[in-house]
Amino acid sequence: MTTGPQDPQEGGRPGDPGQQPGYGQQPGYGQQPPQYGQQGSAAYPPAPGYGQPSGPSTPTPRPATVTYGVGAFLVNTLLGLLSSIVIFANFDNYVADAAGSAGVDPDAVRAGVMVGAVIGVVLLVAYLVLLWFAWQGRNWARIVLWVLGGLGLISGVFGLGSNTGFVAVIGVLQLLLLIAGIVLLALKPSNDWYRAEGQRRRAYS
Repeated sequence: MTTGPQDPQEGGRPGDPGQQPGYGQQPGYGQQPPQYGQQGSAAYPPAPGYGQPSGPSTPTPRPATVTYGVGAFLVNTLLGLLSSIVIFANFDNYVADAAGSAGVDPDAVRAGVMVGAVIGVVLLVAYLVLLWFAWQGRNWARIVLWVLGGLGLISGVFGLGSNTGFVAVIGVLQLLLLIAGIVLLALKPSNDWYRAEGQRRRAYS
């Protein structure tokens, strides 16, 4: 018995020629697509420099204002050391001359010189440490240098009348160097450099 053509809506046996795939029988339907990221992180490399600081890792060039400013403080410190050596090499003569010119008791001058020497040693060590950090771009060291430089200016002005001879000349030079150091470290190139160095260290800390 010969059967007639089947109604397309009734469907036929799977695999019959001319059979149209029904709903749900399309090739590949139901297969899971490749999951995002299955190929590993190597297939999606991060953007260059992502998560890394964009600034330079090496120190920025030091401006001349910082070089000369720190140098002025250093020379001032060395002159202070030289002045102390001269005073203690001729301590008795220095006390006698200072007492005679000022009209005060030599013991008072001797006590003042000793106190000044102790303060000078402390300031010498402090200056050397601060100068190193200021040279490396530490802004806090620059601020402390300003404070100590201001105090040095005040004490230097009041101490000009008590010094004589070579020590007095050194004192004047120290005052000029302190003024130069304070001004140079306060100029705009110095401010920009210390700011840039601070940002660079924070980015790589």
